[in-house]
Amino acid sequence: MGKKKVHLAAVQQKKVSDLWWFTGQTIGSPRFWESVTRPAKPRVLPSFHHILENTIMLHTNQTADCINTGDTTWVLISSILVLSMMPALAFFEAGLLKSINTVSLVTQIIGGASILSVMWHLIGYTLVFGHTYRGIIGDFDNILMLNVPYDSCSRHAPNIPAALFGFFQMMFAAISPLLITGAFAERLKYKAFVIFIIGWELFIYYPVAHWIWGEGWLNTKFEAQDFAGGMVIHTTSGVSALICGIVLGQRKDFDKYNGEFPPSNLPLAALGGALLWTAWFGFNAGSALQSGSLAVSTVVATQRSAVCSGVIWLIISWIRHKPSATAVLNGVIAGLAGITPASGYIDPQYGAVIGVILGFTSYSSILLFKQKLRIDDALDVSSVHGVTGMIGSIAIGLFGQKSFNKDGKDGLLFGNHSPYLLGVQVMSVVVTGLWSALITIILLKIIDKIVGLKIEHDEELGLDEEEHGEQAYGWRHSLVSDALTEEQIHSIVRGSVNHHIQNDQRRLSLIPTNNKPIIIRRPRSDISKLEETL
Repeated sequence: MGKKKVHLAAVQQKKVSDLWWFTGQTIGSPRFWESVTRPAKPRVLPSFHHILENTIMLHTNQTADCINTGDTTWVLISSILVLSMMPALAFFEAGLLKSINTVSLVTQIIGGASILSVMWHLIGYTLVFGHTYRGIIGDFDNILMLNVPYDSCSRHAPNIPAALFGFFQMMFAAISPLLITGAFAERLKYKAFVIFIIGWELFIYYPVAHWIWGEGWLNTKFEAQDFAGGMVIHTTSGVSALICGIVLGQRKDFDKYNGEFPPSNLPLAALGGALLWTAWFGFNAGSALQSGSLAVSTVVATQRSAVCSGVIWLIISWIRHKPSATAVLNGVIAGLAGITPASGYIDPQYGAVIGVILGFTSYSSILLFKQKLRIDDALDVSSVHGVTGMIGSIAIGLFGQKSFNKDGKDGLLFGNHSPYLLGVQVMSVVVTGLWSALITIILLKIIDKIVGLKIEHDEELGLDEEEHGEQAYGWRHSLVSDALTEEQIHSIVRGSVNHHIQNDQRRLSLIPTNNKPIIIRRPRSDISKLEETL
């Protein structure tokens, strides 16, 4: 016990001596006194600009690590798919209409897409997705796409770059008024077309898109549902198409064909329809803005609606006449357009049900508009896009399920069976339809006063030469420019008959009989009579 105490005391004494040694070494070091005498570094407080920047990022849901590469990849691919819908639309319409108007359609759609894309970059994005002005239209904070970053997200798309969201939405803005080209095809002046799509974009698309997708009144006050454009795109363009068909009147031979003019190039139309079908998956599923389960259910619902609607059109055309390729193409497009607003809010099983409804209603509305009311909507945009867009938007109020989309709501058939969502959807469809009709009428009247609407031309020659000085098919040029006189036609026929007679005589002269050729000649009088007849 005593030895332990002595040992403990020795250890403590050694520790004290070591401490004094370390202290002496430290205090005696020049570095110690240099650090003591050096002025203390002032603490840097965050600047006001830094605080404001962080506050804005918090307000807009922007964070440096918000970008999800998988979601970004999917939306980028979807944007390119939607871009491909514009040339696909040109092929589809050109194949279903007269070949002498092919250049006119291509110029309208490709030229229109370019004009509308420039408009979106200049003012479109900010008017739709900028902070709202009284719930009607966006402000000018993002004019020229300023303050739309590539390396951070926005309140509209929390998992992808804000610039990519703007790029994706540009495709929707560009294609929307181009759908109407199928209604006024073969009649509208190109000057009138350019003024019309600019006015339509400014006064119909931008406000309606802001009301429903931005911070507008239909979104913030009523929470109207439109996943990918049933009201914003298809209802507005469909109603405008019907108005254009009424104002511009019927084409030549409308009664002869009962409004259903034969297609000029069905394979070209089929190619365009197939490309539209493929790209529509980017149109709808890309609107999920993510690559997860919501995008998958949207793709499945889109496909089921398209094929069911196509089958309905095929059956009806078969019952009425024969199974028609034109009918099944239009039926598929009708199913795609109609499911667009509901595709991300419903169980894909109900996509088939909605597709059947869309098939019957779109086909029936064509019979109503063209055969009963005699409205010449050339490619039935009002039925294939307008009627279906309305029905699909209203269907959300019946089949919507929050379990498939956390941002959605339960429709009448699910949850608490509340009729509220159904009422909101009906009201939103009525409002957007009436607004589109009113502005379209005003636009057409103003344009008619400025440059005129309907071009005065020979419909047998088409718009290609008249408006654009080009032709899609060279063989038409040779037929038109090198027209033959009646005398030339008789000369050609007479020469062909003589040539045929000479060949016939040569053939008969070579037939052997008893190893001796027999030459059979037609009487000259017969040949003379035939020439006189010609």
